[in-house]
Amino acid sequence: MNEKFLARLKNHVITFRKWGRKGYSVFQSMHKTVRIGCLSVSYLLFAIPSNAERNMMVVGHDTISSMKDIEVEEIVVSAQRAPVAFSQVARIIKVIGKEEIQSAPAQTIQDLLEYSLNVDVRQRGNFGVQADISIRGGSFDQVLILLNGININDPQTGHHSFNLPVSYDAIERIEILEGPASRIYGPNAFSGAINIITGTTDKPNLKARLSSGENGYSDTGLSSTFIIGKMRNFVSIDHRSSSGYIKNTDFDIADAFYQGKLSTKVGILEWQTGQTVRKFGANSFYSPAYPDQFEQLRTNFASIKIETGAKVHFTPSFYWRRNQDRFELFRYPELIPAWYKSHNYHLSNVLGSNINVWIISKFGKTAFGTDFRNESILSTVLGKTLEKPIPIQGEDGKDFTKSDSRTNISLFAEHSVYLQKFIVSTGLMANWNSLLEKGWNFYPGIDMSFKMSNSLKYYISINSSLRMPTFTDLYYSSPTSIGNDSLEPEKAVAYESGLKYQIKGVEGNLSYFHRSGRNMIDWIKKPDETIWYAHNITELNTDGVEFSVKIYPRKIFDKKSFIKSLNLSWSWLNQDKKSGLYASKYVLDFLKHKIDLGLSLAVSKNVGINWQLSYQDRNGTYTNWEGSQYGKEVDYKDFILVDSRLQWTKNRKYIYLEASNLLNKAYFDFGNIEQPGRLLRFGIIYQFYL
Repeated sequence: MNEKFLARLKNHVITFRKWGRKGYSVFQSMHKTVRIGCLSVSYLLFAIPSNAERNMMVVGHDTISSMKDIEVEEIVVSAQRAPVAFSQVARIIKVIGKEEIQSAPAQTIQDLLEYSLNVDVRQRGNFGVQADISIRGGSFDQVLILLNGININDPQTGHHSFNLPVSYDAIERIEILEGPASRIYGPNAFSGAINIITGTTDKPNLKARLSSGENGYSDTGLSSTFIIGKMRNFVSIDHRSSSGYIKNTDFDIADAFYQGKLSTKVGILEWQTGQTVRKFGANSFYSPAYPDQFEQLRTNFASIKIETGAKVHFTPSFYWRRNQDRFELFRYPELIPAWYKSHNYHLSNVLGSNINVWIISKFGKTAFGTDFRNESILSTVLGKTLEKPIPIQGEDGKDFTKSDSRTNISLFAEHSVYLQKFIVSTGLMANWNSLLEKGWNFYPGIDMSFKMSNSLKYYISINSSLRMPTFTDLYYSSPTSIGNDSLEPEKAVAYESGLKYQIKGVEGNLSYFHRSGRNMIDWIKKPDETIWYAHNITELNTDGVEFSVKIYPRKIFDKKSFIKSLNLSWSWLNQDKKSGLYASKYVLDFLKHKIDLGLSLAVSKNVGINWQLSYQDRNGTYTNWEGSQYGKEVDYKDFILVDSRLQWTKNRKYIYLEASNLLNKAYFDFGNIEQPGRLLRFGIIYQFYL
């Protein structure tokens, strides 16, 4: 928010009674310190405000006796087209906060998401080398990834969308919105969206990190927050590497990231830029017939935005993303066969801009805006044939021979009304894409919630979404797979309903959803064929049930206990595919059952231990690779993963010992790609205040 609006807020008296949103409540987006009665941590956020004051944000109004004053650190969050308190969002949002990130037995975002409700993390390489993230049974291409609210999806393939230039400890929080979000974020937020927020405290500091583990694992990093005048700066650098858990699973990854923020008379200016360079052995990543695959990636990213205006808030942003990909089917020159002519080279560029305008009035909050995004690719295999080849920078004698580009324009409108026990938010996205011949397409949605009691709330939502095909879907060609440059975008309508409950020391939700998808993109073949083709042939209906509960014994009994928190979540999915006589390659490989259990224990004042357990039962089959050829079709086996971290914290020092896959289970996220067994790591973090 801008300074003029904040000054106006100081003239209002704001009263809070039972407020349970940790660091994500409305008062924190006001840039001011608010004294409240009780603070209770909430991760699955879906709440309803009750009383609205004219020309200002509305505040949730539950009831509990005042216990003590707690001052809350300032924080700014956004969950819709315009900034909004999480208590005003009539949907369930998973928020992973800083404390949970720091104490989790994880080294990467992918590992952390492994224990999130209805999030499916399918890793090809460990420690964030490459992972496909899906939500509610969707595909990895159907999830929108944002960095500080900026779209960073890769148009070549969703495999590269998590090429993040930020280190793990630079993350402030992660917001996971389940279900269609096209009317909020635009195309490709088909089954959900993940927004990664970076930054640290406002206090100038320097943080050093060092960790090491089995298989030559090493991770070193530095991050710092420093202030120059009115400008706050955050910078982080990170390098991690490993010799690999089996042959050709080594990796070398370097990240650099900078984020700046400046408060001016015009408004608040924010910018960010970063680069990640990744080199890794890709053992059997795309085919077990070629275990010596190797990949090199370089991803650059930059964005800038400003928020200005007092009564009418105006927020334009501009961003750029560039991804260079070199894929080698044969890593070792001495093993390259005569028929193999060249590696695959790709260079994708994304230029985008987004404008949001929002107004608060006695009628509620109104937001509207537009989004422009141009995606292009140069490649040796993806796209249409170039009239004149373009030399590949840094590769002698190599040329790009194919290319393609497309432009996407989206228009948005949204209005939210807040009453004492009822909230409704409805919106519409109009979308146009240069590759489509059908003009503008419209995607509406509505979210509603009703406060049934001080501890129980009911919600219902209906939203539509689309997903544009990637350049891989359109153009990929190999002896076994053929793309389709006539693919239509995927479309879906999702219906969701559920309850969110919160009583003293206990919170959670129970929900049901149904997603009806059409024009679904799948790789299919007839039973007597050997080649897979990309087609809009599959209709896919998805049904799911979710349950989650988190318990804080210290709040229930009003005293310290050995158990700090206990959380349990369970999700069930079922999919009904209709594609005639065709066999499906990818669509039905989803997690039918997923149970996540987390336990945080306080061993002593400075010592704690955290446990994470995940049971995963995957639907689907894969063709088993039997030494030199494909064999029988086999089912995915269910498995249990157990991770743990023992930590000691005092003053500025943080030391930990952690283990992943503690039970040393053999399991597969993708058919024929073996995942690592038990791994031990040790780390230390030291923070200096400047």
